[in-house]
Amino acid sequence: MGLDIHTIEVAPGSNPTAQPDRVAFAILPNVANVAGGSANTAVATAITGLQLPANYTVEVTPNQDATAFVTAKTQTGFTVNLAPRQTTSTLAAGTFDVTIFA
Repeated sequence: MGLDIHTIEVAPGSNPTAQPDRVAFAILPNVANVAGGSANTAVATAITGLQLPANYTVEVTPNQDATAFVTAKTQTGFTVNLAPRQTTSTLAAGTFDVTIFA
């Protein structure tokens, strides 16, 4: 069962010129991350093998008490970095969810 979309509205102030004829998204649920080695240690997970446009947005939802940021964006992937929210905490091995919008 597909989603039949008839109208997509572009919000004022946004810039859809990178792909003016389409909106694309991808969902990567439950991507595994390794545990941090000690308190306040961030971990990085490379996401590779994708086919992405030159401009896209990545949203990350950590499934533990952490902050997330993305680095090294290319058209074939990027790196998700997780850092403990509390400086005295250590990241556990776990998962995070990724949504990509283009």
